Amino acid sequence: MVENLIIKGKKPNFNKSTAPITITKNIYIFIYSFSLQRTDIMKFICNRQKLNEAVGNVQRAVSPKTNYPALEGILIKAENGKITLCGYDLEIGITTSIDAEIIREGSIVINARLLSDIIKRMPEDRITIENSEKLIVYINCGKADYKIIGIDSNEYPELPTITESESFTINGETLQSMIKQTIYAVSDKDIKPAHKGSLFEIANNTIKMISVDGYRLAIRKEDIEYNGEKTFIVPGKTLSEAEKLINEDPKEVKITVGDRHIIFQTEKYDIITRLIEGEFMNYKAAIPAVHSTAIKVNTRKFIDTIDRMSLLLNDRMKSPIRCRIEDGMIKTSCNTAIGQANDEFEVESEGEDIEIGFDNKYMLDALKFCETDEVRIQMNGPLSPIVLLPSEGDSFIFLVLPVRLKNER
Repeated sequence: MVENLIIKGKKPNFNKSTAPITITKNIYIFIYSFSLQRTDIMKFICNRQKLNEAVGNVQRAVSPKTNYPALEGILIKAENGKITLCGYDLEIGITTSIDAEIIREGSIVINARLLSDIIKRMPEDRITIENSEKLIVYINCGKADYKIIGIDSNEYPELPTITESESFTINGETLQSMIKQTIYAVSDKDIKPAHKGSLFEIANNTIKMISVDGYRLAIRKEDIEYNGEKTFIVPGKTLSEAEKLINEDPKEVKITVGDRHIIFQTEKYDIITRLIEGEFMNYKAAIPAVHSTAIKVNTRKFIDTIDRMSLLLNDRMKSPIRCRIEDGMIKTSCNTAIGQANDEFEVESEGEDIEIGFDNKYMLDALKFCETDEVRIQMNGPLSPIVLLPSEGDSFIFLVLPVRLKNER
């Protein structure tokens, strides 16, 4: 660190630690250089496997490439018999703590990718990490030693704090299922920012998650013990990471919602993210109020049928799958420059016969995330959205837009 000193009226006695820069009448300006003594020196010992797991999960929120080196690292704090790890890319932050033998409390930022690679390859169960005054990090495990450069923890951005918040809890496996069944319909290209996340609607002890990308719509509903009313949009990236971490810790999840941020808290991990601002589409208006044709199909059979049709389709050979429902049968066909495929199987049907086209990928996604052996499919003509429902109840509603067939006018 360099400190500028201005001394008036008297010529200073220069020594080894000072050097003149400019001298004017009665004014002398010089620089005094000194080293700042660091006291934030950390040392701890912990289980390598637990540290490896924590680093791997926290690393999900680390920026892979950025002009700010601290964001490419993981902040490690050692205090009160635990080490806390934090990854933060200014959009999503993930923190966790593990037990450790703390020899000296302190903190340091270490490059996430390098730290992860080192820990994975260490030979023993116990690992020691410490840093020096000059931000050199020493990592020891058995007879393996590393000496790498760290980053001052003061350069790491602080995580947002939530004020004036409301909280509720939900079963971890239930939330995980809700995310899985809606995340596939979150837009990754839509120019409308609100559609890059899922809409949460909470009212009357019910929670709904809604995702839409312009071609399909996914709605998932569950009962919860919370009688408040809240509406907010959570980024799809955050939900994807939350779903993975809930899988590691599937107990209850506490959700705290503020004006601009939300926190998902499991037993091991805290995930904080900024909420998406903007207007979500009026999804209720997109759901057909009536239907003229309804079928109940075996989910696995329909998936296998579409898979067979899809063998003739690729990014260069795109064509809708033609589906005709008549006489208790569902008949599918696909015709491309590669060739032609046909298939059929029995279904329970009611209402009018219909011929309708759909995109193979969009229909497969909806069917695969039904998580039920049978699914109800409702249609109201060849150009109205296709509605998928569970065989009983309405815990989910999936919509797939049809594709106009060439013989449709």
